[in-house]
Amino acid sequence: MENREDLNSILSYLPLVIRSSSLYWPPRVVEALKAMSEGPSHSRVDSGEVLWQAISDMRRSLSFSTLEPSASHGYALLFDELIDEKESKRWFDEIIPALARLLLQFPSLLEVHFQNADNFVSGIKTGLRLLDSQQAGIVFLSQELIGALLACSFFCLFPDDNRGAKHLPVINFDHLFASLYESYSQSQESKIRCIMHYFERFCSCVPIGTVSFERKILPAEYHNSSTAAPDADFWSKSDVSLCAFKVHSFGLIEDQPDNALEVDFANKYLGGGSLSRGCVQEEIRFMINPELIAGMLFLPRMDDNEAIEIVGAERFSCYTGYASSFRFAGEYIDKKAMDPFKRRRTRIVAIDALCAPKMRHFKDICLLREINKALCGFLNCSKSWQHQNIFIDEGDKEIQLARNDRDSGLLRTETTALHGTPLNDVEINREKPANNLIRDFYVEGVHCEDNEDDGVATGNWGCGVFGGDPELKATIQWLAASQTRRPFISYYTFGVEALQHLDQVTKWIISHKWTVGDLWNMMLEYSAQRLYKQTNLGFFSWLLPSLATTNKAVQPP
Repeated sequence: MENREDLNSILSYLPLVIRSSSLYWPPRVVEALKAMSEGPSHSRVDSGEVLWQAISDMRRSLSFSTLEPSASHGYALLFDELIDEKESKRWFDEIIPALARLLLQFPSLLEVHFQNADNFVSGIKTGLRLLDSQQAGIVFLSQELIGALLACSFFCLFPDDNRGAKHLPVINFDHLFASLYESYSQSQESKIRCIMHYFERFCSCVPIGTVSFERKILPAEYHNSSTAAPDADFWSKSDVSLCAFKVHSFGLIEDQPDNALEVDFANKYLGGGSLSRGCVQEEIRFMINPELIAGMLFLPRMDDNEAIEIVGAERFSCYTGYASSFRFAGEYIDKKAMDPFKRRRTRIVAIDALCAPKMRHFKDICLLREINKALCGFLNCSKSWQHQNIFIDEGDKEIQLARNDRDSGLLRTETTALHGTPLNDVEINREKPANNLIRDFYVEGVHCEDNEDDGVATGNWGCGVFGGDPELKATIQWLAASQTRRPFISYYTFGVEALQHLDQVTKWIISHKWTVGDLWNMMLEYSAQRLYKQTNLGFFSWLLPSLATTNKAVQPP
């Protein structure tokens, strides 16, 4: 165990110690957890106040720094005042002991995880590790192990002094509970109730599935291996056809029926304000699918050319409202089927938008950043291999890229020369950089099948507090989905007035057979006019001066 590169990369972010090739809790933590596992008659943990004292004692025994001062009041407020006496008693008699027993198993669960990691997917690293910036990779975690990780968060047992240096988001729940006390709101209480419901369900029946967390990186385009992405010229010259566009004035991304990739309007720090005061799209998703929180342990902030894809997270809660009106609304039974890796067929991709106040989002550099971010998120492994000219010329037949292995559900690399014999290492290294764009990106990607309905379900990405323009953001995401050969994009407008003509505009564009390049060029021209105050119209009104008559509309170049 001591020689495992993956374990060594994450060990300093875990509360365990390694000795004689085994993982352990320090003795005083074991003592405290054993007492809690036997119920309040042994541990005397029968209130939020005493629970916090037990948490603080365990952290002191681990020599960890002190937590948010108000967290103690938050735990006391929830368990001693906000929930009724019957529910509180159940938590201290049943749930807290069950979570303590789970944590006692945590070292052995982690050891089993690493023992199985090398053989989980042949030739691919899947073990828990720090998936650092610019390091493409995937981690597979059992739902049981995720439950133990989230129990560590609940008891605030992760070390946190060293997380900032690696640009890791917060992972303990002290900020979540501190926020409940410092600025109480029903929405904040409802966030915690979602997590409580998750633990209640987990303790009643331990789930047996798997969740994968993948850092996706747009590959280096230039020979000097600098971080790069497609440039404006690439997009301007794209002759890829635009995919189908489905507009939904009502409904939610997480309820989409098409097995599509679901977009998380993410913060560059995965989870955003999930474990503090945040309560918008990303934070709500992390509350109703709490297993997403586990990724916050080992996934540092995203760079401009990165996205994070999470497959298999189970949904546990229903809800109503949004932001301050968000409310926990009871149990949700997730009936999604599982893939061969025992992951639920729920695929969520986290992409962070630019915070673009005022006119900044009309600048070419910002448009390019946003479309390449969406491109990274939407890239589909099997589709990309089948359509080599996402990044390379169709005429380049020298390399046959990896294709989807339908039998095993995995990718295999079949790099062959024209005559069919395998290329040796020297020949492979002589390939021009463009040929490596897709191969490098997917060397650690795992996708189980090539569904015909794997479109993109999204909405007004970056259009809230980040100030993005809804018409431009809808267009950018359509372009990226089309370029990655997604068959459709399902767009949830959430009733935004600026998008009331979205369906009409997209149908008109498709009827005129515009390409990705055509629409990109029109968007650039419009944005330049907005920047130089030559128009104050929205993009759609500028594009179609009369939305009722298409013959007056601007034609593509």
